[in-house]
Amino acid sequence: MKIDLLHKPTEYMETVIILQEENGDIDKVEYLPEYLQNAINIVVKQDDFHFKYSSLKSFPFIRSRKRTNIILCGIGNPKELDNDRFRNLIAISVREAIKIEAKEAYLFTGFKNPLSELHFGHMLAEAALLTEYRFNKYLSEPKSSSLQAIHLAMDLKNPHMFNRGVLEGRIFAEATNLSRDLVNEPANVIYPESLAEVAKKVALKYGFSIEVFGLDKIKRLKMEAFLAVGKGSKKEPRLILMSYRGNPDPKANTIGLIGKGLTYDSGGYCLKNCQGMVNMKNDMSGAAAVIGTMAAITNLKLKVNVLGIVAACENMISGSAYHAGDIIRSMSGKTIEVVNTDAEGRLTLIDAIHYAISREHIDEVIDIATLTGAAASTFGNQISAVLTNNEALLNKIQSASEFSGEKIWQLPLYEPYKELITSEIADLKNTGGPFAGTITSALFLQEFVAGKPWIHLDIAGTALRDKEQGIYSYGATGVGVRLLTQLLRELE
Repeated sequence: MKIDLLHKPTEYMETVIILQEENGDIDKVEYLPEYLQNAINIVVKQDDFHFKYSSLKSFPFIRSRKRTNIILCGIGNPKELDNDRFRNLIAISVREAIKIEAKEAYLFTGFKNPLSELHFGHMLAEAALLTEYRFNKYLSEPKSSSLQAIHLAMDLKNPHMFNRGVLEGRIFAEATNLSRDLVNEPANVIYPESLAEVAKKVALKYGFSIEVFGLDKIKRLKMEAFLAVGKGSKKEPRLILMSYRGNPDPKANTIGLIGKGLTYDSGGYCLKNCQGMVNMKNDMSGAAAVIGTMAAITNLKLKVNVLGIVAACENMISGSAYHAGDIIRSMSGKTIEVVNTDAEGRLTLIDAIHYAISREHIDEVIDIATLTGAAASTFGNQISAVLTNNEALLNKIQSASEFSGEKIWQLPLYEPYKELITSEIADLKNTGGPFAGTITSALFLQEFVAGKPWIHLDIAGTALRDKEQGIYSYGATGVGVRLLTQLLRELE
């Protein structure tokens, strides 16, 4: 989709989108032709339309035997307009334009924009491209969006900043849509080996380094917790290592992004029910977020050093699968009593985290995972849980969340709950039972971060949507890509 500035009014406009403040005067909308002003004023008066926030009205207008589709979208009070609300307004308008099969849309604004030209361009491009996304490749007759261009009719003091914002917003959106594609693919298409192959193609396209370890190398590294989870599947595990070095300073920190890469999770011998397994192709959403983030930061040429790691495997049932009651040893040497084979993601993460710290000498750790149903039960599908041992990192990710619109909420690393993951026969248990599941899983991970500054993001609730809403379509959200990309921008 092309997004640009309209440098002069055009004689014919197929589709017109007008974002107007509550009770605003259409006659004052910049560049809007008088004949359209008159037509809109009549409809607004007849239907008592007041441009309240997110209100929408769409109708056709015929002039000289040519039809113009008019989409009116209310912004409410412009003083309340922030990144998130603006994204939502673009999503509402773009979705309506797609619904009426518009090919080109001309965007007019009838309010004093509180967003900077850079942010305006970023949010416009990001929201439009995220809203347009559909995963329909397996439909016999896939229907793609007809919308090919959005032209902004606005007099800007610094159009260069707007265009820069459009470019950055496009990068954020395209990386997010890459992640969505990976998560939406079924498990018979995306499994450890094929995920590694996709990661290689992404690395080649965007220009970051990649190395993939197979079963033999993983065994030599003694990543026994990771290997235990993958034992039950015929599909061998892969350890995917992605590296981007944007800061040549030898003293610069290296940040480790660790993404949970369960390409399918049956629950193992602690078998999920049928309904619980349907969406388990999305248990690699953390991995997809890391791959998407690596693409985005490379494209943006950020001045940061990042190592992305995905321990990819399947959790299946077979004669070789690990059992509840097993005691396994992690790469760090700590032993773990397996009390639930469905608490598998943390076992893969701890070996990936330990590898990143001990072998790659990273300075900060950020892990992202669809880890606990407790996070989804607590926060629903619009807020991700965050737990951290570092206040400075927390402040940065909260700032990044405000920019990206991906909501987070902090839970405490409540030390007394460590008792729940203490085993009588091993160093740790892999789950703390039915209570405080998101907190105890994070406390388990914390045992392996070696005191490094660390953030844990639990995206179990936010990785999927079951219906269209705002910038999201049905299916994967690509959660974490924009959040992590913005966080890394703030850590430059």
